[in-house]
Amino acid sequence: MIHPILLILHLLAASIWVGGHLLLSIRFLPEALQKKDLSIILNFKDKFEVVGLPSILILLISGIMMAYNYGVPFSRWFSFSDGIEKIISIKLILIFTTIILAAYSQLYIFPKANSERMFPLAFQIILVTLIGVGMLVLGSLIQLGGA
Repeated sequence: MIHPILLILHLLAASIWVGGHLLLSIRFLPEALQKKDLSIILNFKDKFEVVGLPSILILLISGIMMAYNYGVPFSRWFSFSDGIEKIISIKLILIFTTIILAAYSQLYIFPKANSERMFPLAFQIILVTLIGVGMLVLGSLIQLGGA
């Protein structure tokens, strides 16, 4: 009975995380680049972090719990021995990469960003968005037994 609840929480958190990054990438980033106005991204970031950061934490926790429900405990992570283990392992790599990119962004990219130096920030935003969409696609493949 807990698996459906975990799945719903996971999907809601993924909707927030991926949807927010798609909105940022498709709507706000092009405008900020065109106007050379970093404040557009910073305003979005300040508002999104309130829901975005908890959503990534929920994704991590619910994803790990669902991995155990699928019979993939910690000892089998990164074994890539069957379809579901492959997907779980790749998703774990991608979420840890996202967390590292988020920390890097906070420590190095945002402090150096300005209206004339927005390319590293734009690259990071697009990369995190693509990773999020990739994790979404991979998650949908679990229902088919993996890749």
